[in-house]
Amino acid sequence: MITSTPIGDWTWELTADSGEIRPTRAAQIAAAIWNELAERELALPGREVSVRVNNRDNPRDVLLDVRSLRMETAPLAPQSALAQAVEQAEALDGNFVVTIRIECPGLWLEPGFKYRAEKLFAIHLEVWGGKLLVATLETYSDAWLTMDTRDREQPEVHAANAPRLAAALQGISVLLGRAPTPGDENRYAAPSETGFKDLRIEGPAYDDSWGTFEGFNRANLLQSRIPHSEDEYEQITEHPVRYFTIQRDGRTLGFVWASVGDAAAGYAPRTAAGDEAFDAGAAWLLNLREAHGRGLVPLAALDWLAKCPARPEIGVIAEDTPQEASSLDALEELSGRY
Repeated sequence: MITSTPIGDWTWELTADSGEIRPTRAAQIAAAIWNELAERELALPGREVSVRVNNRDNPRDVLLDVRSLRMETAPLAPQSALAQAVEQAEALDGNFVVTIRIECPGLWLEPGFKYRAEKLFAIHLEVWGGKLLVATLETYSDAWLTMDTRDREQPEVHAANAPRLAAALQGISVLLGRAPTPGDENRYAAPSETGFKDLRIEGPAYDDSWGTFEGFNRANLLQSRIPHSEDEYEQITEHPVRYFTIQRDGRTLGFVWASVGDAAAGYAPRTAAGDEAFDAGAAWLLNLREAHGRGLVPLAALDWLAKCPARPEIGVIAEDTPQEASSLDALEELSGRY
């Protein structure tokens, strides 16, 4: 399963023995960490990099904020977007915090298949006052676990993916000259220096942690993108649902759905599509809100959406007729897995 919040993280801290850790050095370290992931197809080019510089004494004083840079195979090549942003950071003087964040699409494996997630990992690097560098690696997939986040054992998936993560962590540790500090055990898993502890020994902290928490997390991410309103359908149902697949440029972003038995309708983002799934989902929720305002019952709203003029920027409906899932949970399982 793919999550919208980290399943686990690892941190490395480096202190400058002499001189300063300048933005260029920080960017070089971030790129080297990315390369360790890329060697194992845990990171692929094309996603976003951001560079931010804040006044350390007044964090609200933002000196530089450059976002949505494209991560290239050679990210610090002369005249690349990242190199230019780092050059701007280098020109600043003072006591500040430099933050570099790279969202990493990558491939996770099942026997005979490779699946792409648009945010498989994220690299978050901060430099405080030029003296302390803190690098954090986050993962958003449960492919490294002996049991997935719905409590199902997955020996083949674990065998295919856990060694890749362990090798990446070892490579980063060699690069930085120290072992990582694993993040705290959380609702999903317990990180270790080489990956994750075996959930089969003590069991997960929560039963079906993905089903318990991810729906709430995803709903919050969607609702944060649109104005608050009481004029909308119920968001949960115990009945079967009918749905349309939403695609853009051949990629599935999510599923707009309606209950067959009550007043519920909504949108299930395909988490593996990353932020695009949530951005598109916000627009589809506004469409559903309009249908609700027209007094349409959920299934009629689904038909109305299919007849509305296409808006390719938010994705288009892929089927001529709606599909049916046995439950909303089954549809959310589909949207969260692949």
